[in-house]
Amino acid sequence: MPTSRKPKNVLAFAAALLLASGGVRIGTGMGPAIAFAEEHMETGEVNHPEESPQTPEIEPLLAALQVREGRVSEREVALENRIFALRVAEEEIAKRLEELEAAEQSLTEAIAVSETANDGDITRLTAVYENMKPADAANLFEEMAPDFASGFLVRMRPEAAAAILAGLEPQTAYSISVIIAGRNANAPTE
Repeated sequence: MPTSRKPKNVLAFAAALLLASGGVRIGTGMGPAIAFAEEHMETGEVNHPEESPQTPEIEPLLAALQVREGRVSEREVALENRIFALRVAEEEIAKRLEELEAAEQSLTEAIAVSETANDGDITRLTAVYENMKPADAANLFEEMAPDFASGFLVRMRPEAAAAILAGLEPQTAYSISVIIAGRNANAPTE
């Protein structure tokens, strides 16, 4: 079998190359840095980052940032004022809404009382017409408008309404009958 030659010093050789490369880099990079430091030490200049003079490019940028910060602050104040105004308006709207709901409830109750009273009055008047002599009631119904008269006749007992209709002029009785018959003609049937 052929023997292969194994380099035993390969790792040592690679490490030596790396060290040499690092030394060359330090040697070439350190020279200018040392010269720069020596130059500044001779002139007495020491650069402190916080005391460095501002370059002309930074000053307009800082001024623009300060103007923008002022506008942002003004907008924040305006927004806070608007939010406050909206809260006050919401509270006022809620208060007015409660007042409207109370007024609506009161109005609903008043309408219910009025309708009940109105229905009671019509019921009593219908009972009065029913208890009248049919001839006297017919004379009274003859003077009424047919729409108005038909409202009372519909609420009466059939016998009393028939007696009053019999005492009316035929033309008047016919008009009232047509109104009563057509009263629910437009009502839905389904």
